[in-house]
Amino acid sequence: MMTRTLVALAGLYGAIGVALGAFGAHALKERVPADRLVHVDTGVRYLFTSLPGILATAAFASDCMGGIFVTIAGFAFAFGVLLFTGSLVVLAFTGDRRWGAATPVGGVLLMLGWLAVIGAALMLPGSGSGGWFGFSPAC
Repeated sequence: MMTRTLVALAGLYGAIGVALGAFGAHALKERVPADRLVHVDTGVRYLFTSLPGILATAAFASDCMGGIFVTIAGFAFAFGVLLFTGSLVVLAFTGDRRWGAATPVGGVLLMLGWLAVIGAALMLPGSGSGGWFGFSPAC
């Protein structure tokens, strides 16, 4: 279930990223000031750099590897992208700086997602039966 959801979410975020990138490069140039248009570019860039993390999390989940770290990573990436990219795009469209308050929260969630991927990797089976550092996959 989690694998399907994460892969679908990666696909949705990828499609949104392409649409936002194209929209920002063409349609928004005449409607949004350049100093705010940069927020769309930053949001799209971070969205796309988060997609490998979402897909890695889905791969871990599909093999029942990584235990709780996979769940943490999945939720952190899903909500991190939503808050980080979403707040920057809304900020660009509206110019309301209050939306920028959600951006760092999204950034922290994205960092948490990447750190959780490390935790999931440490739970993968290594040499021996206990996995790395004595942890074993939880599935």
